[in-house]
Amino acid sequence: MTATIALLFVLTYVAIALEHPLGVNKSAAALLGAGVLWTLFALGAADAQLLNTQLAESVLGTAQIVFFLIGAMTIVEVIDAHNGFEVLTRHISTTRLSVLMWMIGLATFFLSAILDNLTTAIVMVSLVKRLLDVREDRLLFAGIIVIAANAGGAWTPIGDVTTTMLWIGGQITSLAVMQGVFLASIVNLLVPLTAAAWMAAGRPVLAPPPSPGAGAGTTVAEQTVVLVLGLGVLVLVPVFKAVTHLPPFMGILLGLGVLWLVGDLMHRGKDEADKQNLTLASALGRIDMSAIVFFIGILLAVAVLEHTHILSSVAQWMDQHIGRQDLIVLIIGLVSAVVDNVPLVAASMGMYDLAQYPPDSFLWEFMAYCAGTGGSILIIGSAAGVAAMGLERIDFLWYLRKISALALAGYLAGAAVYVLQFHGMH
Repeated sequence: MTATIALLFVLTYVAIALEHPLGVNKSAAALLGAGVLWTLFALGAADAQLLNTQLAESVLGTAQIVFFLIGAMTIVEVIDAHNGFEVLTRHISTTRLSVLMWMIGLATFFLSAILDNLTTAIVMVSLVKRLLDVREDRLLFAGIIVIAANAGGAWTPIGDVTTTMLWIGGQITSLAVMQGVFLASIVNLLVPLTAAAWMAAGRPVLAPPPSPGAGAGTTVAEQTVVLVLGLGVLVLVPVFKAVTHLPPFMGILLGLGVLWLVGDLMHRGKDEADKQNLTLASALGRIDMSAIVFFIGILLAVAVLEHTHILSSVAQWMDQHIGRQDLIVLIIGLVSAVVDNVPLVAASMGMYDLAQYPPDSFLWEFMAYCAGTGGSILIIGSAAGVAAMGLERIDFLWYLRKISALALAGYLAGAAVYVLQFHGMH
């Protein structure tokens, strides 16, 4: 049964990768794969109560991420409807594509460390859509944004869910991981960013024409209020989590309610026709539900691998047959480009005892780097990649051809820098 489940997951993955040649939407493949995998898992389960408990846990974890994604995407849509990003784009005066790429890449890296990689990817890809008209340019920028968001999220305890897991579990501490992983993370970005900027050298920035009705009926003050409030909600979500200990989706839903209230009050004196496109209810109808459904399918499919202990078995096999910590963690990072890094890190946390591997040791810091950045190698290897894939409709094979090699080069370069840095300091 376990071998069959593993084979079906691989087939699901192949169907997602070959979305365009097969003519089958990736969301359909993900949902079908998740449904079949859970059905097989249920048929082989001896304890129905345990099965339902495992499914409930998986649905809860998936729902938290999906609610957060819906909230963040809706906030971005509201800002866009008010033409709020124009407040930022007015201050970007460069006409060179390579310079703009450096600006976007570095801004994404540091913003991701403050927010998280998923939210940052959504905001920055949406911003680039307002800056660039040529689709090929936008796709290249989206690829760099995915790499930058994952790299930026790896060196702070709130930037990536796996780093947060290690932080909450006591494997790493805030200042130590920031000091230890920052240099590797910035190298992870600089290598592909330098190559991509060189590819874009000499090309001009071609801005898109104004969208019909975009920001219609809004003043500069209204645009600024919505932009500041929307981004403020996203920035304050980690603070909300730290203070209340509630999951991030509750913070985003609270912020969404505040934004909805302010928007209704701000436009209450306008005609219905003028404010129809500006309401949050209208923004909810414009978010890409296909991307959200894909996210649900792929997370539930990966959950089966976790519950059948396939991932933990792979981790134990590597521990027995490879032995070297640096190679094992490096491989875990590469595997996280294929399957979700959350269960991989969870399995690793269960395999290694804190008594043997104390907080801030080589294993945990290198795990934070590799698990956080390895997902950039494939477009569906991280939440940031999946979000960018949905927002810009990025083809899996296009990313594989154009971005994966750059991401892999950055990943290996950053890993080498961390290993050298650690041994040099110890």
